[in-house]
Amino acid sequence: MNRDWVDKDFYEILGVSSEATADEIKKAYRKLAQKHHPDANPDNAEAEEKFKEISEAYATLSNAEQRKEYDQVRRMVETGGFAGYGSPGGGGFGGFGGQQVRVEDLSDLLGGLGGIGDLFGFGSRGRAGPARGADAQADLSIGFDDAVSGVTTTLNVRGVTTCSHCNGNGAEPGTPVTTCPTCGGQGVVAQNQGFFSFSQPCPQCRGAGRLVETPCRVCRGSGTETRTREVKVRIPPGVQDGNTLRIPGKGGPGRSGGPAGDLLVKVHVQPSQTFGRKGNDLTLTVPITYPEAVLGTKLEVPTLNGGVKLKVPAGTPSGKTFRVRGKGVTPDRGRTGDLLVTVQVAVPSKVSKEEKKLLEDLAAIETDDVRSHLRT
Repeated sequence: MNRDWVDKDFYEILGVSSEATADEIKKAYRKLAQKHHPDANPDNAEAEEKFKEISEAYATLSNAEQRKEYDQVRRMVETGGFAGYGSPGGGGFGGFGGQQVRVEDLSDLLGGLGGIGDLFGFGSRGRAGPARGADAQADLSIGFDDAVSGVTTTLNVRGVTTCSHCNGNGAEPGTPVTTCPTCGGQGVVAQNQGFFSFSQPCPQCRGAGRLVETPCRVCRGSGTETRTREVKVRIPPGVQDGNTLRIPGKGGPGRSGGPAGDLLVKVHVQPSQTFGRKGNDLTLTVPITYPEAVLGTKLEVPTLNGGVKLKVPAGTPSGKTFRVRGKGVTPDRGRTGDLLVTVQVAVPSKVSKEEKKLLEDLAAIETDDVRSHLRT
């Protein structure tokens, strides 16, 4: 946001109402731009300045987000909120009854618009006080069976955590901690700039709100240290490779009494030697012989909890997939998957003389049958 948003009525500059549509704003801009364009008014400083003004107005109002923010500022202007503003420390700030206004409150009133401090020549200052800790990240590798059934394990996480010596207090155990007299424990103080008041971290306690007489010898008063800690992690049933689990409150420590961040655990699942996986479905490839495919058979196929019988009907082609319902993965939430069994006709690389003779006799019969449709 800039000062022109307070000083200038962009709708009036373009000659449209505040309810004008985007098309109406564009049409008005094009008409005025053509009239005041420098090419059409050579050596005309007034026309050049007017062209810049309507261009600025159009740039703001043609952007939906900027127009929304501009309208909020203009409503403040119309109600006297910015009436007669001037340099910080000067008079003439009407519309607030002569009272001092905190810039943070003014920003909230404008719907969280940024840059209010910059508008009046002051940089923004962050507020001290409780703040949530940063999230920590870790990787965990587990076996296929543990991923399917779920497991509780211990994870070693290295990073910033609460000091083990002072428990985050920042003071050497047994020594006093007092409330900061400058800010009264708030961690912030107000800096007056004429009509406006800006909050800034307390210079005495540096935003902590308290004073430590004897800093902790381990963390030197910060309340945190970098070390490796053990975190118990519950992996729910059905977790998949690449999933990220959020463990609340196991991340970095909060500041000034704020809550701890979360621990984000990325799970890496080792492949199974037996099963593949598609979501909650398990996949399995079973080899069968040519006679079994032709005549049909019954197979014993493994599942996660014992074997089951699978009927393969006569005339089953190689690559056929059968679905065994309810024998897949049962997740912590959601539907239990199925077991998808694909049969694959096994072709031996070596055969005996007897087997070769039988196959040659069979081939002589079958070749004509299989390729009969190719005859012309």
